[in-house]
Amino acid sequence: MSGSVSTPASAGGVAWGTPAARWMLTATVLGSGMALLDSTVVTVALPAIQRDLGTGLSGLQWIVNGYMLTLSALILLSGSLADRFGRVRLLMTGTSLFALASALCTFAPTLGWLIAGRILQGVGGALLTPGSLAILQAGFREDDRARAIGAWSGLTGVAAAVGPFLGGWLVQIGDWRLIFLINLPFAVLVLLIARFKVPESHDASASRSLDYGGALLGVIALGGITYALIQWGAQGGTPAVWTSTAVGVSALVAFLLLEGRRRAPMLPLDIFRSVPFSVTNAATVVLYAALGTLLFLMVIYLQEVAGYSPIAAGAASLPLTIMMLLLSARSGQLASRIGPRPQLVAGPLVLAAGLFLLSRMGPDAPYVPEVFPGVLLVALGMSMTVAPLTATVLASAPERHSGLASGVNNTVARGGQLIGVAAIPALAGIGGKHDETSGTTGLAEHFGTALLILAGLAVAASLCALFLPRGRMPEAGDTAKEPLAERPQRFCGVSGPPLRACPGSIAGTREDGRSSGTPDQSW
Repeated sequence: MSGSVSTPASAGGVAWGTPAARWMLTATVLGSGMALLDSTVVTVALPAIQRDLGTGLSGLQWIVNGYMLTLSALILLSGSLADRFGRVRLLMTGTSLFALASALCTFAPTLGWLIAGRILQGVGGALLTPGSLAILQAGFREDDRARAIGAWSGLTGVAAAVGPFLGGWLVQIGDWRLIFLINLPFAVLVLLIARFKVPESHDASASRSLDYGGALLGVIALGGITYALIQWGAQGGTPAVWTSTAVGVSALVAFLLLEGRRRAPMLPLDIFRSVPFSVTNAATVVLYAALGTLLFLMVIYLQEVAGYSPIAAGAASLPLTIMMLLLSARSGQLASRIGPRPQLVAGPLVLAAGLFLLSRMGPDAPYVPEVFPGVLLVALGMSMTVAPLTATVLASAPERHSGLASGVNNTVARGGQLIGVAAIPALAGIGGKHDETSGTTGLAEHFGTALLILAGLAVAASLCALFLPRGRMPEAGDTAKEPLAERPQRFCGVSGPPLRACPGSIAGTREDGRSSGTPDQSW
């Protein structure tokens, strides 16, 4: 460990299998798992929320996007906050905010209160997960870090797998508010364990200049553009829509100008000079826009049009989570041998084929003949794609920016989902103008159109991959000394690109070559 990093054990960290290690892993898994579980259970509950609060599709879009908005805008900043102010402190702060927001969502009397709670949940989620990973990196001894983060990855992946079942079951037996209420006991456990059993760590050399202005402009840019897209679908081109568009675009331009001038920016723009890095991030945007919008629309369609129960609708996408957990590591190993280009061309095309099959679902949509084949192809396409996509992002960025590269890739993935959920339904004719009481307006008629648009996005991702070099990815300048084949990957969930975990070298590296003590922050 670097001399600048204050660690829980000055002798090099705690050993795997000790009581201290178990407490540390328990706190981080419960905290991150709580946030990941929440992101999967909410989607299943959307039709029930719609009926209870009397909202239209635009309200459901905000329930999903309110969380994604603050999460995607703040996750890059949160790693720096953990280094400066303390990783355990950041975990506890994020968990407290997430618990407060969950209570607000549980007892929300109106749609506006629920959306406010979801926005605050995104802030908490952005703080607690990078803090969880940083605690593991700083707390475990070097030989055990990869094992600890692998365990974290697998256990939080279980949360993604059980989320649809749990969400559907809670909605079916009780009330949609239970999906937020279950976060509170988990949050209390995390706070107690973190306070009394997990020692603090921080990076004494962390920069004192944090890019709060960049984070604020990022929130304004994403918020303005998202509001414009959602309201355009609900109300058409009103003055509020055009004003929001102008505010969002202006904030985006200001963000880029600020990041280009700051000495310590949240997002160093020079990282995009690498063509493979830029190409793979462009593919990430359209891929996750397609996946996020599919999961959003399909669970509503299956319940509101096909008459599925909440638990059946939640379980419909389970093959996607299972196949990604089982196949992503093997996909990464294959890409190491043959290069990422073949899989990044073929995988999105398989995804597009699955989306095409799902676009042909009828109003009854029996699962085995009409839903399962398409979901299976979507799962196979994403399993082929995600591992080489992330490996290419990391291999095409300098080693000193490895953590940043992973964080950027995760951020653009969530930004793609944010824009996709906001824009695609309106483009397909779903939602209706001036209709805030029928969330399924046009859904039965235009669901197939929406999925054909998503299939087009998947094809666009495949075309992006044609700009990558053939063969194995060349290492960029001062990238990691290990060849790509020797950098094992851990994978979990489907809501964003996977965690990258390298034995003995999980932390990023500063300009002077010292460890930053901060692991890659995607989750």
